[in-house]
Amino acid sequence: MAPLSFDLHVPRQPQRPLPAVQPRHWQTQLIQLLQRRLQRPGGHDVLINAGPGAGKTLGALLGFERLQRQGHLQRFLVFCHRSSIASQWLQAAAGLQLRLREWQPGETRAEPWGDADGLLITYQAAGRNLQALLPQLQADAGQPWLAIADEVHHLGLDPEEPEATAWGHAFSRLTAGARLRLGLTGTPFRADNLGFCAARRIQVHDGESWVEQIAPDLSIEPRDLIAAGDVRPLEFRFQDGWVDHGRQDQPGDTERSPLSQEQRESWRARNLRRAIRLGDRSSIALRVLLNARQRLEVVRRQHPEAGGLVVARDIAHARRLCGLLEEEGDRVLLVHSQDNAAAEHMQAFKAGQADWLVSIDMCAEGFDAPRLRVVAYLTTVVTRTRFVQAITRAVRMDAQRASQEAVPRHPSYVFAPADPLLLQYARTWSLSEPYVLRPKGPEPEPAAGPAGRAPSLPLQAMEDGAGAVIRMRGPQLPNFIVQR
Repeated sequence: MAPLSFDLHVPRQPQRPLPAVQPRHWQTQLIQLLQRRLQRPGGHDVLINAGPGAGKTLGALLGFERLQRQGHLQRFLVFCHRSSIASQWLQAAAGLQLRLREWQPGETRAEPWGDADGLLITYQAAGRNLQALLPQLQADAGQPWLAIADEVHHLGLDPEEPEATAWGHAFSRLTAGARLRLGLTGTPFRADNLGFCAARRIQVHDGESWVEQIAPDLSIEPRDLIAAGDVRPLEFRFQDGWVDHGRQDQPGDTERSPLSQEQRESWRARNLRRAIRLGDRSSIALRVLLNARQRLEVVRRQHPEAGGLVVARDIAHARRLCGLLEEEGDRVLLVHSQDNAAAEHMQAFKAGQADWLVSIDMCAEGFDAPRLRVVAYLTTVVTRTRFVQAITRAVRMDAQRASQEAVPRHPSYVFAPADPLLLQYARTWSLSEPYVLRPKGPEPEPAAGPAGRAPSLPLQAMEDGAGAVIRMRGPQLPNFIVQR
């Protein structure tokens, strides 16, 4: 019997010059993986887990460019989380001489791609315009195309409540005719324990039962990127201390709890809420901010353009943090979702127009600022996803700095209260842990208390109740004895 041949009968594209960009080792692996997957009948989902700074955008575009050049694919469609990330895709595509255009609501083209190689759309726009997009994509079904989902973990799938995962539902419908679906993520897990699109699931034995696990087809761990010099390592400084509970005007009614060693979940959450208060007697938050500021001054001796990021809990809390930094003479920009100028402020920080950026849930995926070297994490949000996304904003490098530093690169620094969950995440941030889908269970988020009153004393004077600093360094972090 003659061997099967692989020929999609796709007309070859006019030959453009070969890309000047040389793919990294893992990007070459991705290209080879996509070539093999095209030859496999059935399953067309490919999941790539690569740490921040790995070059996922470029890797996906290089993969398409190679497959198009070989005549296996004709077009590609990119779904991204935020419109602010769209410019990064457009810029990367232009660098490879790929024509990528943004889809606009209200378009009635018979062929949505037109003369472009790729189409770009946000998850939100896809969900809102599902019925308009479906016939357009189906009309072009004769040409094999690649669907790319950036930060694919946002495309949750919930069989019990499909309407609650509208983005995942829209992506599944729109990409049903794609020849391949490529999911990209740096954090291949979700806080709500849901599966997501373009992700292969396998059955694994977990103790007494079988459970499903998300299985990336290619995983590039941060520690591998650190070893290669592609990104910076992180060093952690956790501020420990005792947290007082009860009414301050009645000392006999006050209980004390060790921040880093509290095992009771309700007390752990209560400790963190008090630890980030700027007016609390323990001054843990103030010590975190002071130490972060001092470290940034040290980093600037070798990296004069370096800046810092403070992750705050809410707007009132963020404004108090801004005020403290401004009192010390720092230039500070505040960004939050209710500020129409947030995008301009983030660009201004990237351009070096501020020493610090104070953010409430704005600087996560897609925020690329290589000058960022210090992160102060002062929020009650302690999911692994949010913590890792925040701290890894500080691992990226630009070409200029990379040419000036030896490998391993100079580290960036993370400062935070010594919350037990944050300590646990810091130990494993550079490792890819399996994402197991477990039965749903109630996990109520602790309610946030008032931010507290800002202190009138300068930062240097706030020392009452502060404990030791727990230091952790290196891409692989050993177990350690917590200090009191």
